[in-house]
Amino acid sequence: MTKPSSEFDFASVLQSGDHVAWPQGTGEPTGLTAALVEATPSLPDYVAVLGMVTTRTPKAMTENGARFLCLNGAAGTRIAAAVSGNRIVPSHVSAVPGLIRARRLRTDVVLIRVRPTNEAGMFSVGVVADFVQEMVNAARVVVAEIDDRLPLTADDALIASERIDYLTLADGLEPLLPDAVPNPTEIEVARHVAEIIPDRATIQLGIGGLPTAVCAALAGHKDLGIHSGVIPDCAVDLLEKGAISNRYKGLDEGRTVTGGLFGARRLIDFSDGNAAISLRGAAYTHAAQTMIRLKKFYTVNSAIEIDLTGQVNSELAGSKYVGAVGGQVDFVRGARLSEGGRSIIALASTTADGKTSKIVAGFEGRPVTTARSDIDIVVTEFGSAELWGLDFPARARALIAIAHPDFRETLDRSLNAAAHAG
Repeated sequence: MTKPSSEFDFASVLQSGDHVAWPQGTGEPTGLTAALVEATPSLPDYVAVLGMVTTRTPKAMTENGARFLCLNGAAGTRIAAAVSGNRIVPSHVSAVPGLIRARRLRTDVVLIRVRPTNEAGMFSVGVVADFVQEMVNAARVVVAEIDDRLPLTADDALIASERIDYLTLADGLEPLLPDAVPNPTEIEVARHVAEIIPDRATIQLGIGGLPTAVCAALAGHKDLGIHSGVIPDCAVDLLEKGAISNRYKGLDEGRTVTGGLFGARRLIDFSDGNAAISLRGAAYTHAAQTMIRLKKFYTVNSAIEIDLTGQVNSELAGSKYVGAVGGQVDFVRGARLSEGGRSIIALASTTADGKTSKIVAGFEGRPVTTARSDIDIVVTEFGSAELWGLDFPARARALIAIAHPDFRETLDRSLNAAAHAG
């Protein structure tokens, strides 16, 4: 490992065809990625391996001629997915660590953010642990920027100094993710979600307006737990108010378990040195053998659309790849494995402009992210539909009942036409 320097020469380590990767979201080392963007025109041809990126990095890399391989089409990665001709690896989050270990998903040069810990020779990556251990172990070269703005977190966030080849000093903007402000529809959807989740349940959340609204709607609950791929700022509200105690999880009791802190300073400061916040890799957070040990695991995920048989599309909006396979199926199935667990797919009944129903007769070639055989509960602002164990006609009727009233007659006609055709 070199001594820290204020800059890094990518030309000295990059080889033609290398795959360059860094952690998702708040884990992006923005000083290093900015330097990579600037150097791209003079570097050997490389491929940027992207998870969810929330900065302008993919757009800037596109302008400088970089190539991409994407795990999703979310946030800023959407640009990279489009310009790469949808070079997207459709994989469950639980499978990504194995893909990296097997070199099926290459991470030749890995860029990370780190903060020195109180233990000699150890660093913390602070905010994101999901695939970091696997990426670092598979890399030929690991470049880290020291960033004292990171929280000191432990468990799978710890990296030994001997795994780092080069150290730089952070000089980029801190990649923060403040909670989105929910709209009135999301608030109503969240109210129905909260009515389903009982006290002492263990919950999984994502990020965005709807998860923020769900957190607010759960404020009156008691003794909830958290086991999640990521947590947003609003999780701090529930922890500080005592709605989350983590006392009845059945596993990791007393600890909030997450793969990433996808928030702003409030969440980061709350997690700094907090032993009750456990950062774990995706091989743990998304594993069936983990979730089967949780009690009353209630998972909350969203979707782009759902058809009348219960199939869920969380990837493609029209012809644009804007979502992900992600961890949805992992958590939908994990909730079913959990004693007393349930899975919830929550979505607004229409697109934001109100012109298109998100409950549709069929997908017409668009992908199925979650199979109808896995679906449990679907929630819109008009209520909930429990599909688990229902036959096709009963499922369709239950979904039409929570569709927007403007589209129910059309959906009814589609259902009747299908029945007569059969």
